[in-house]
Amino acid sequence: MTNEEKYLNVFKNTFSLRESAAREATYKETDAWDSVGHMMLINALEDTFDIMMDTDDIVDLSSFARGMEILSARYGVTF
Repeated sequence: MTNEEKYLNVFKNTFSLRESAAREATYKETDAWDSVGHMMLINALEDTFDIMMDTDDIVDLSSFARGMEILSARYGVTF
């Protein structure tokens, strides 16, 4: 499984979304992505990619696309 597939699965499983909706997911615009959902997402990303995210990155992760940018630039996850 590629990192992109793993990343997509985290969003799909955390928020119970289909692929197209997961790719368009944004904080507070996606029903399940509230503050609790956000922490569930961060936990799942940290477990999946064996990383520990900085607080600034956790706050900045506001969309599916932005999350990929952060993981790529700050944690060496290649997509």
